[in-house]
Amino acid sequence: MNSESLIFLAGASRGVGREIAKCLREQGIMVKALLRSPDTKPELEAMGIEVVMGDALDAEAVKQAMSGSPISAVMSTIGGLPKDGERADYLGNKNLIDAAVEVGAGKFILVSSIGSGNSRVALPPQALETLGTVLAEKEKAEQHLIDSGLNYTIIRPGGLKSEPATGNGILTENYTISGTIHRADVATLACRCLQSPAANNKVLSALDKQMIWGETEFDILNLD
Repeated sequence: MNSESLIFLAGASRGVGREIAKCLREQGIMVKALLRSPDTKPELEAMGIEVVMGDALDAEAVKQAMSGSPISAVMSTIGGLPKDGERADYLGNKNLIDAAVEVGAGKFILVSSIGSGNSRVALPPQALETLGTVLAEKEKAEQHLIDSGLNYTIIRPGGLKSEPATGNGILTENYTISGTIHRADVATLACRCLQSPAANNKVLSALDKQMIWGETEFDILNLD
């Protein structure tokens, strides 16, 4: 990715998505952000981000938002509370994935969660009981992306913290480990995955190497 690239970002209003927006702009990469609410529009525009209004749960709105300039890659961190019984974790991401296929995006990076899919084994039973519904939706979104034919990277962070980046974030294909990681470090890893062929078509767990639970040995993915 370079200054001519255009990244379509869903989830930029807060959390990991906001950190990704900062990371991309610091690298001089152009960003088009999809927002459902105008609350954070002035802040994002002040960062030099093009904001388009629309709800990811509305497939036509998503297609319209992605129209225009060619999209180099799509990045999504969306999820959260159900709206009218529908969670954005699956349906919103499905609409983004389908639109990305339609516009011929070069890559799709989906930020999901440890506990989704085969990484269920990394979480204790009480966490799975609490998060089971949302993790099932995230798993459906992951599978839809894998089946889409797009070049993809799925990043499953551990428990998220809001403190400043530590620089200790790592990615691994080992789906049995868990721990925590700061949101800013997840964003850094996601932005590095944009540039790295090593991350293509992989499902990866994201953790802070100083905050991993247990003594499990694992291989770290080299993004360089």
